[in-house]
Amino acid sequence: MRILIMGGTRFIGVYLTRKLVAEGHEVVLFNRGNRPLPVAGVAQITGDRTQPDDLKEKLSSQNFDVIFDNNGRELSDTQPLAEIFKDRVQHFVYMSSAGVYLPSDQMPHQEGDAVDPKSRHRGKHETEAFLARLGIPFTAVRPTYIYGPQNYNDLESWFFDRIVRDRPIPIPGNGLHITQFGHVDDLAQAMCQVLGCSQAIGEIYNVSGDRYVTFDGLARACAVAVGKPPEALEIVHYDPKKFDFGKRKAFPMRVQHFFAAVDKAKTQLNWQPKYDLISGLKDSFHNDYLASGRDTAEVDFSADDEILSVAGNK
Repeated sequence: MRILIMGGTRFIGVYLTRKLVAEGHEVVLFNRGNRPLPVAGVAQITGDRTQPDDLKEKLSSQNFDVIFDNNGRELSDTQPLAEIFKDRVQHFVYMSSAGVYLPSDQMPHQEGDAVDPKSRHRGKHETEAFLARLGIPFTAVRPTYIYGPQNYNDLESWFFDRIVRDRPIPIPGNGLHITQFGHVDDLAQAMCQVLGCSQAIGEIYNVSGDRYVTFDGLARACAVAVGKPPEALEIVHYDPKKFDFGKRKAFPMRVQHFFAAVDKAKTQLNWQPKYDLISGLKDSFHNDYLASGRDTAEVDFSADDEILSVAGNK
């Protein structure tokens, strides 16, 4: 197949490109050309997807069997692309987010659950709805928290920063909020298995790890990945409403239960996560955190210190 990936040089797209090339597909990346290619010799079209005229100029004459839209956040990002290829593509795979779901007392989130009209990811759901109305053969993928080597979001690295430096771990609430991590390699594999799956047309899939974990449990799992005894961690719980951190991000995740069922993806895509939480965190720690030298980098712990100064006075 000839496959277009929007992006392809940062995180998810790197893993996806490598897998698709290894499977023998012809892969073309569309991006601004600011980062190295993930596979030597892979084709690249440079352009700005936020400029519809640029998209039309660069892509209208191209033909693809499949398009992976990995970096469209708002409907305005994806609509011009989808309209160009409406009747010219076998499959349009859209990277959505489990962040679209309305917080609920009944968990885990399932694909048919209500969406939150006030979510910062509402553009993702608006795009899903548009693709369905347009009639393009699409599939949407909704991951929860994505982690693994090359993660540009401070998720696992937030915990590693504190654990390797023997610092306390400040966790909002009581530490019992339940969350879910999914390894980027497993996500890319699920995306690959959408290809050729007629049952996936018009469907939405949650994709993540198949186990859930509390905030405290996640901290302990990160300690295991680092090679330190989890029972030795000093976890400090605090009420985030009592602090004003400004633009500083005191904790890397939303303070609520946030996890989704992945049974539909397992069944319909014949997909199974390869990484459990510990093996995935070890992969990230050894092959990215240590490899990049972040363990010796300077880290801003000012928000931590503010929390700990109050907690220490209790």
